[in-house]
Amino acid sequence: MKIEHVALYVNDLEVAKVFFETYFGGVPGAEYHNKTTGFRSYFLSFSDGARLEIMQKPGVEQREAEPEHTGFAHIAFSLGSKEAVDMLTERLKNDGYRVLGGPRTTGDGYYESCIAGPEGHRIEITE
Repeated sequence: MKIEHVALYVNDLEVAKVFFETYFGGVPGAEYHNKTTGFRSYFLSFSDGARLEIMQKPGVEQREAEPEHTGFAHIAFSLGSKEAVDMLTERLKNDGYRVLGGPRTTGDGYYESCIAGPEGHRIEITE
């Protein structure tokens, strides 16, 4: 069994699509648009087969990104090396994204950093 995909509601579908393409190599499929409900989405595929669905729909409640809450907390991308974590973290920082923590080695041995994406969603960047 495998997780087929994870989905994320966003306010600006195009900004989110470009973000995941630019920094994480996501390859978007065709945009889906349900004209009756106004729902729009893209599935982004990643090199290891994982998929992320980014979604937008009128009337979806906007809430502030909080550091910790129940429910899904973050999405993590494994880059394969400490150097890659350092480089991408620095690139994101230089491009104006907020670094929430790291890079560092956690108590359970992960080398990671955490950044806030375009709408504040927490994204972990791991070795």
